[in-house]
Amino acid sequence: MHDEGMPSGGSADASSRGGDTMATRASLRREQLGMTQGELANRAGMSVAYLRQLEKFSGDFDPAAVMRLAAALEMSYEELIEGRRDAPPGQPGAAAHPTLMRLSERECWERLGTHGIGRLSLSADTGPVILPVNFVVDGHTIVYRTDPEGAAAAAAGGQLAFETDHIDEHLRNGWSVLVVGPAQHVTDPDTVRTLAERPGAEPWAGGTRNLWIRIVPSQISGRTIRTA
Repeated sequence: MHDEGMPSGGSADASSRGGDTMATRASLRREQLGMTQGELANRAGMSVAYLRQLEKFSGDFDPAAVMRLAAALEMSYEELIEGRRDAPPGQPGAAAHPTLMRLSERECWERLGTHGIGRLSLSADTGPVILPVNFVVDGHTIVYRTDPEGAAAAAAGGQLAFETDHIDEHLRNGWSVLVVGPAQHVTDPDTVRTLAERPGAEPWAGGTRNLWIRIVPSQISGRTIRTA
């Protein structure tokens, strides 16, 4: 643990000042990471008292201490001091003349075939959950593999929703496709062997994931945003 003196400068509490200051950025990021002041102080190699002053005041601080704080918060020094200079993904303004259009079923399948990562929505004991999965398109069905005891191990016959999308930040357009339907467990050895040989069928999460689940669509829909 390092023993800094009290930081100089600054005179207003962050809660009363509000706005995008170093104090509010540090405090917000700590809360996002789920850390207490004591845990963050330990990671940053400083006393809790010094950290409290960093979170309460804005002004001049020991650069080395601020660099350690930024690293502990998993932020760059510039982002902690100055804030983001660019908008986060998906937040630039809309294009001048955007048009929202529905995709036909054929267009939906064409787009699904170009992607390998999507989001699966299903019900769990604690409520609805959304999980990322890598998948393959097999005919007009979606197939993924998972751990039989894992969160994505949907029961046969259970209703699932699956979504994937593509966004072009530069052109400010994109598309999304939603598939809804019951889950089927794929157990035929020949089918499993054929699916396992498909490009992209290897689960990114690794481990033994020998439960294959097929989503047979009862509904499929998609939308695209285009610019004139």
